[in-house]
Amino acid sequence: MVKKRLIPCLDVRDGRTVKGIQFEGLRDAGDPIALAARYAREGADELVFLDITATNQRRQPLTELVRDVARVLDIPFTVGGGISTVADVEALLLSGADKVSINSAALARPELIRDLARRFGSQCVVVAVDARLVDNEWQVMTRAGTVATGREAVAWCREAAELGAGELLLTSMSHDGTKSGFALELTRAVSDAVPVPVIASGGAGQPSDFTAVFQAGGADAALAASIFHFNETALPALKQYLHAEGIPVRL
Repeated sequence: MVKKRLIPCLDVRDGRTVKGIQFEGLRDAGDPIALAARYAREGADELVFLDITATNQRRQPLTELVRDVARVLDIPFTVGGGISTVADVEALLLSGADKVSINSAALARPELIRDLARRFGSQCVVVAVDARLVDNEWQVMTRAGTVATGREAVAWCREAAELGAGELLLTSMSHDGTKSGFALELTRAVSDAVPVPVIASGGAGQPSDFTAVFQAGGADAALAASIFHFNETALPALKQYLHAEGIPVRL
């Protein structure tokens, strides 16, 4: 049976890990290298590193910091933020990333997904989708969640998978940082619509939220930040809880 994955996320700004609510009100959460090492020790299945200001600042990701984080990891490592070219991806892979996460650049030029999949393989390409519930419809946002695209979330996820995305990182901006639980209906709709793994993100607040997103939401993996960063839920304890709930996880 395929194991469900638990993935801590490092949202990085100015070299520090930060976390907010619905992408706003960011507060410091610690040193990304120290956090990465801790999560690897605690049994995280993967780690995601998102340079959250790279796109809006129109710069490339922080490859030196990526390299430093990669050195303390022995688990799959995904990096996103500011990626817009094949050369950007090459630089990150050489710096230690195993996968890349693209968002705004994919929305601006969807063929980038196909180009990267052909060059590096679909397994390397994660398309991040930031969605906000507007008038009862899940709308895709771009540029760190600041600009509406007019695209409907499930339709865009389906298109991204058809173009060659190997995974989808689906974040509900409406739930992000609220600790009210994942967006189960959205996650289930996307999971049912695409043939690739879906990573659910946004809203984790307690262990039962993970059970719900794996069972009702159909997610293949769950990403969380603040509950791990601020020691509200420990990864080993969460895995034991999920195992007891009958969720297949790597212990």
